[in-house]
Amino acid sequence: MTGGADAGRAEASGDRAVAAGGDIGRVNTGDFVTQVERATLLPPEALTVSPDGLVHLPERTKLFVGRARELAALSEGTGVQVICGLGGIGKSTLAARWVADRTADHAVVWWITAETPAELDAGLADLARAMQPGVVGVLPEDALRERALQWLANNDDWLLVLDNVSAPADLRPLLARVGNGRIVVTSRRASGWQDIGRTVVLDVLGPAEAAELFTGVCDADDGLGELCAELGYLPLALKQAAAYCAEAGITPHTYLGLLAEYPAEMFAATAEGGEAARTLARVWQVTLERLTGTPAAEDMLRIIAWWAPEGIPRRLFDPLWTPLEVTEAVRRLAAHSMITLSGGELAVHRLVQAVVRAGPAKATGAAREVATRLLCVALSQAEIGADRHIMGHVEALAGHTESADDSATAAELFQLTGVHFGMGMAVSRALPMCERALRSLHRTHGPDHPKTLTAMQTLALNLDMVDRARAAAELLTEGLAGQLRVAGPDDPRTLSTRGHLARVLRKSEPERAKELFQENAAQSHRILGPRHPRTIFARYELLGAALGERIDVTALEELVADAERASPEDPILCDTIWRSLIRALAATGETERAVTLAAEAIEKSSRRYGAEDSRTFMSRLVEVLVLQQSAQAERAGALKAVLLEDCLRVVGECELTTFLRRMEP
Repeated sequence: MTGGADAGRAEASGDRAVAAGGDIGRVNTGDFVTQVERATLLPPEALTVSPDGLVHLPERTKLFVGRARELAALSEGTGVQVICGLGGIGKSTLAARWVADRTADHAVVWWITAETPAELDAGLADLARAMQPGVVGVLPEDALRERALQWLANNDDWLLVLDNVSAPADLRPLLARVGNGRIVVTSRRASGWQDIGRTVVLDVLGPAEAAELFTGVCDADDGLGELCAELGYLPLALKQAAAYCAEAGITPHTYLGLLAEYPAEMFAATAEGGEAARTLARVWQVTLERLTGTPAAEDMLRIIAWWAPEGIPRRLFDPLWTPLEVTEAVRRLAAHSMITLSGGELAVHRLVQAVVRAGPAKATGAAREVATRLLCVALSQAEIGADRHIMGHVEALAGHTESADDSATAAELFQLTGVHFGMGMAVSRALPMCERALRSLHRTHGPDHPKTLTAMQTLALNLDMVDRARAAAELLTEGLAGQLRVAGPDDPRTLSTRGHLARVLRKSEPERAKELFQENAAQSHRILGPRHPRTIFARYELLGAALGERIDVTALEELVADAERASPEDPILCDTIWRSLIRALAATGETERAVTLAAEAIEKSSRRYGAEDSRTFMSRLVEVLVLQQSAQAERAGALKAVLLEDCLRVVGECELTTFLRRMEP
């Protein structure tokens, strides 16, 4: 070393020689590395890179079924591809399967768990160590990461798998440096990848594939189909259940029972030696923790956990949040694959719902009550029988809960749903709702409360519609006694219950029914006046009881005229008497007039209620019956076929579709 004018210049030669242009403190030299205070000088052999055949992948699973479409999509892609979907749906398994078949095609195939930027950096550092063993214990982590990035940037014969990436932004520093090789990303994030690569969206397995996956672990089939459906064909849930069944020596049917009784415990259960973090209870908890910054998203997920998994309208949340808050909650849930969007409606995997419902009792209980209240608000505003989606969500809520836990709001919701189903001709769906409502209202309000008595009447009417007249008569007799005790003989509710009882007894006790109709007609006329709809309806029912099988067209025409002048107006009363008049005309041979009036009734009903309302369908049914009576069988058959198709599309299977199928051709 020299000073003066030569300061800052340094030269060195010979083995282990060191040159420095200034004071560097202590110098240590050796065969493998020379350390100079804050600098590290590597020997030539440490810079040798021999990556050919370098492979680091998870152990290849023997349990792999289906996914032919997704495997083909990966094979057709280039550059960066992103496999996204719900946690536990099999993204990592798919990536491992596809990559394992391509190890011979690349000099380096490397798997990095990249849930956080720190994990991604650590994975790159591990790659540098594997490529250059001579640097192990020498270079710091950031220098190792840099060497890996430099090699990836200068070569293209490599394939990286970045598993479980949390956000697209986490990859941008890497992608800014490298771009010539192949990258496969797995992520629960379903959005934000458009500027990074092509996405492959993973869905659940099909029923046959789900059964194959389960039996690959546990060869048992008692209740297998039901269990696969209950688990929503989700691969992680199927593996978890199969491992538990195999280890416990139980059948899928038994596991279903345990799942129903102990959901929280079963979602957290894993086989001996299994990875606790890979149970359903933990997989989604990670995502839920990421949603804490958007409270509405957390609350929304807890609320929809109580509804049906599909067809959830956004408008249901209008009473809770502003449009922006709803949009932001939906966006975040969809971005993390916790929900999917279709045509303005939300959908959620049924197991996500189940795991959320099995959460802390305080939070889930509060969400249940909000879910109940929102459905009650929506159904109260809907036309009778018009909103099938809402009623389907009420049925799901009832299925997820016990009547002993029903609040007063829940009881009233089930009652309202029973009314909607009954008016919409779906009596088989109305009955469970009506029975649940009556039990719960009896418990919450008492036997003589007006709401309880109304629920009793609603249940009785639906029982009568499915030919359970005896049970209906017993309920209405009890209900009439209750109305007399609570409201007295002159109350309109008493008149209504008496009329329903008379109608139910018409076949079994015709004389008793006639007496009740006469009492109702007289009471209605005295209390409500001659023009009130209840009075006119009481006259209509008395006419039917008095005539029996006989027909009085003139009397029906008078009732139609009176119904159209009723005060207040009652369109349902008009429709009911109008349809009776049309049938009477057809039965007495005035078929041409009957057909004309039937067409008018359809037009009037469509204008008043809409073309797809159940009351319009009833008017169309009357037209079919009249055409059959008038020997126009071909036309009647064509209209019947269209009506059946429309009913199935709008209402689904119901009493009307059953009746149409049984009609003579």
